[in-house]
Amino acid sequence: MALWLTIIGMGLVTYAIRLFPILALDRFPIPPRLRQALRYVPPAVLSAIIFPELFIRDNALDISFSNERLLAGLFAILLALISRNVLFTIGAGMATFWFLQWLGV
Repeated sequence: MALWLTIIGMGLVTYAIRLFPILALDRFPIPPRLRQALRYVPPAVLSAIIFPELFIRDNALDISFSNERLLAGLFAILLALISRNVLFTIGAGMATFWFLQWLGV
């Protein structure tokens, strides 16, 4: 029973933490400059997650042709620019990564 109460409590706390800023920002007008700045948050967060995975290998910068992740990522960027289709880009990028791993690049 304690386990379920802990899980439910953690869920409620997580929900409250995410709900509070939404409710608080709903009551006050957001200045246009802040609204404009907030538009850059998702790309910045995604870049902070993705770029280390592409460029860092064994705790060192790796921009060589033997870095499968970088090659597949560059191919996925090219596909994203051409197709503008997120699911296609993700699928083709993963398939490229797996293919490069299979080749042993």
